[in-house]
Amino acid sequence: QVHLVESGGGAVQPGGALTLSCTASGSIFKMHMMGWYRQAPGKQREVVAQLTYINGYANYADSVQGRFTISRTNARHSVSLQMNDLRPDDTAVYYCHSLAQQSQHEIKLSEDWGQGTQVTVSS
Repeated sequence: QVHLVESGGGAVQPGGALTLSCTASGSIFKMHMMGWYRQAPGKQREVVAQLTYINGYANYADSVQGRFTISRTNARHSVSLQMNDLRPDDTAVYYCHSLAQQSQHEIKLSEDWGQGTQVTVSS
């Protein structure tokens, strides 16, 4: 399995900013995708942003387009999520997610999740 650890969550006022970080460790031959999901109370888990490693393409939910930026860091198998102009409806537990090939002989990808980090936006 791939172990994902998130950090950077916290409480901010509307209009504030936070940066989340996620680092993957374990058996990783090739990382295919890393991204962020979130789940607010009473709502379904939703995709926030995804980064495809083969080409570096980033995809965003409409609700965060223009405000959030996902990017690779200098560390191996790590991504950050820069969140600007935060709104109360951004309040949720944010989960790091990965799809990875763990060895050159495997076909199936390993799908793994972090334990989540709380982001609270309120005045």
